[in-house]
Amino acid sequence: MSNTINAGVAAVKVLEEWGVKHIYGIPGGSINSLMDALLHEKESIDYIQVRHEEVGALAAAMHAKFTGHIGVAFGSAGPGGTHLLNGLYDAREDHVPVLAIIGQFATAGMNMDTFQEMNENPIYADVAIYNRTVTTAEQLPHVIDEAIRQAYAKNGVAVVQLPVDLGTHDIPAKDFYSAANAHRTFPKPTLHYADVEAAVEILDKSEKTIIYAGIGVRGAGEDVVALSRKIKAPVAVTGINFDAFDADFEALLGSANRVATKAANEAFPNADTVVFVGNNYPFAEVTNLFENVKNFIQIDINPANLGKRNHNDVTILGDAGDAIREITSLVKEKDDTPWWRANLANVKNWNEYIHKLETKTEGDLQLYQVYNQINAHAEENALFSIDVGDVTQTSIRHLHLNPKQMWRTSNLFATMGIGIPGALTGKLDFPDRQVWNLAGDGGFNMVLQDLATEVQYKLPIINVVFSNNQFGFIKDEQEETNSGYIGVEFMGVDFAKIAEGMGAKGYTLTKIADAKSVFDAALKDIANGETVVIDAKNAGDRPIPVEALVLDEKIHSASDIAVFRKRYEAEDLVPFADFLKAEGIEPEYKATDLGGF
Repeated sequence: MSNTINAGVAAVKVLEEWGVKHIYGIPGGSINSLMDALLHEKESIDYIQVRHEEVGALAAAMHAKFTGHIGVAFGSAGPGGTHLLNGLYDAREDHVPVLAIIGQFATAGMNMDTFQEMNENPIYADVAIYNRTVTTAEQLPHVIDEAIRQAYAKNGVAVVQLPVDLGTHDIPAKDFYSAANAHRTFPKPTLHYADVEAAVEILDKSEKTIIYAGIGVRGAGEDVVALSRKIKAPVAVTGINFDAFDADFEALLGSANRVATKAANEAFPNADTVVFVGNNYPFAEVTNLFENVKNFIQIDINPANLGKRNHNDVTILGDAGDAIREITSLVKEKDDTPWWRANLANVKNWNEYIHKLETKTEGDLQLYQVYNQINAHAEENALFSIDVGDVTQTSIRHLHLNPKQMWRTSNLFATMGIGIPGALTGKLDFPDRQVWNLAGDGGFNMVLQDLATEVQYKLPIINVVFSNNQFGFIKDEQEETNSGYIGVEFMGVDFAKIAEGMGAKGYTLTKIADAKSVFDAALKDIANGETVVIDAKNAGDRPIPVEALVLDEKIHSASDIAVFRKRYEAEDLVPFADFLKAEGIEPEYKATDLGGF
């Protein structure tokens, strides 16, 4: 046995020991020692050749969101590395572990203003929780190992700059080892019983409670539902947490603000108590969502989040599921209440409205009927990679999810173009599960070159493009805030032809009547291992602005209500105030300012 090992190979073996299966990037002269090591280790770790480094970094971030495991991407010195930044910031904002390896000129040319040589550490100082340049070959595997440990420990981005020559040297084999077998996570905090009792005391007295569940309740959705039904408190969710609950749960209000649903926005101003669990509602400081709430109970496993978004009346440090189960065991069961009945009626009315839009058979094709076919053709455990824009908003309204499925996007950073990268890693990580990329034409245009990557790696993914020749989400904002439209409309593209040119199956959908046959064909294609693009050219109608409803005659004029109902096909939508009054509850008419964007 040799007593030496190539430093680059040792670094890649560290990745392998940490369970890394895929690494995303584009080769370059300053990263070629890593490329040679990947060639040496090709039987143990798969290099995925993307068309743009941004896609590689976004795929690494989405890998971490889908799996909880560290994602890894690389770029060569200068532009290759800086192209990664968008994906690295997405990982930073969503607090997921990602490792970025950045090429650097050989040590002999560093600090000499040579070609593509620059001081890289400051570039990544803001995005990274760990940011180091390797200075000796012997350091290389250790620095990679340290970077991974830090990324996991701090749920963030670790960046390693690698001068290309150092990866070519042999080092003593004894200097190569990893800490992968030592990796542990903290045990769950022990619940403070007095805090739980304080929460139970409030909930027993509260008459109008909402459970506001964030991603911290993933895996504990059934526990939240049990508490909801016991205390007759409807459940609101953050937009990124719809897949924790079954879409047909009768008390699922949906999410608040703009990427939201009607029932949630109407319920909060009328609630007296909020159970804020595993949640980081990022608009709290720029809206008045909680202005009428008298009691605020927060449950979170991260001490840094406690009291961050609102003044707490009760604070519980601990795992969301543990806390919810303990509260449920102690709280008194409530009989059917007026608050519960009013909210269930409001949810039912909203769902009927959604169903009406989705099942239309006449008129121009709208994105709603496309979602109807996605729901009909999606498998029970399908994965959805969701791009940013109208598709984010409409997917949380029109995808009928269940907890066996996964819905992931760019949560807090909200970068367009994440749909294809997420679908790439989703199919690589879960090859036996159905994978969808849902994107508007704005987001799809940004990264469509990597449709070729899906084809190259023979990934049977269904890419649905909602084409309306506009940045719809931003156009709707300009309607509210600007004197006119600028920069939000663009020329159409034949995505089906582009798909065919890249070796994928391409379909152009323009009529409601053709929707089922197109999706039927797409399912047959992916069963045969084909990548599919469905270019759904829809009317581009604005989705109903649930943050600015014009339905209640006490607030709006009859003529304004009539115009609003006609534009959004909302003739049968009932204001929540009507359901409250029918149950003997006087509605709170104080306007809630859902600002921010």
